[in-house]
Amino acid sequence: MSADDRPAEIRAGDAGRLEGHVKVAAVQAAPVFFDVEGAVERVCTLTAETAAAGARLIVFPEAYVGGYPWGLAFGTAVGGRTEAGRRTWERYWRSAVDVPGPHTERLGRAAQEAGVYLAVGVIERDTTFSGGTLFCTLLYFGPDGRLLGKHRKLKPTAAERLIWGEGDGSTLPVVSTPFGRVGGLICWENYMPLARMAMYGKGVDLYLAPTADARPRWQATLTHIALEGRCFVVGCNQYVTRDMYPADLEIADELRSWPEVLCRGGSAIYGPLGECLAEPLYDREGVVSAELDLPAVPRSRFDFDVTGHYARPDVFRLQVDERPHPAVDAVGREGSGEPS
Repeated sequence: MSADDRPAEIRAGDAGRLEGHVKVAAVQAAPVFFDVEGAVERVCTLTAETAAAGARLIVFPEAYVGGYPWGLAFGTAVGGRTEAGRRTWERYWRSAVDVPGPHTERLGRAAQEAGVYLAVGVIERDTTFSGGTLFCTLLYFGPDGRLLGKHRKLKPTAAERLIWGEGDGSTLPVVSTPFGRVGGLICWENYMPLARMAMYGKGVDLYLAPTADARPRWQATLTHIALEGRCFVVGCNQYVTRDMYPADLEIADELRSWPEVLCRGGSAIYGPLGECLAEPLYDREGVVSAELDLPAVPRSRFDFDVTGHYARPDVFRLQVDERPHPAVDAVGREGSGEPS
């Protein structure tokens, strides 16, 4: 989609001002566990359908491709692991994606074919070094099909630490679009004040908050971010039941104490003064969408601009290290730019 072909409602205004309207959507889809091909194809199908309904920014939940494994401990207890758990972990590892790789290329084509900006939560397999670590990652694709950025979750929560590694400051992107700057954080990263401030400091206008938290109180978090950042907030979750796991799951007994509905959803969209633009969706799959009045962002910052006139850099300052921090940084490694 060229600049001339873009719909009038999402063309950039003079001097980069936010003008007009744009429709955004959060896709509350059920997962396709342990089936990376099936999950990717579902994203592609739902992206095309959602774009046909007019959305120009489409968001999928945390860990949608690769899976958020509700209720599973992978045979782990303090001081021990089981072979069945290790085998299930291997199955989970095989359902993750390489970034970049053939699955990200397919997702990029879906964005290009639909002419949309697309944000998808994936489980990323680390291909840089050992290949044995997984990350909970948010990918951004443009309407030209390019991968525009990725964010690795900085701090997995509780038992998530068993299965995911920690990202670093090198993956905190904000993507410029014709309808504003798009960025965000994953699930309980949004409880980290300094991480939020880092995003506000990059001028985010449309803040994405994919999650696995279906509690009604999560809506207060989304409302607070909208008010604090004076930005639009898109919350996106999945709808998941126990019977969505494959019948041959080797550690299925770990789910016995869990309810039939593992995640109710709760996808919703909020405006920059905290107003609910699309009510939370619970207990079913669906698409939550809203038409955003883009000038509402600068209007909302008239009386509160968290990194502008309401900041006190003479008293408080935040330093963000955006360098990558590999465990092994060999001097002279090919491509490192260092002398050998």
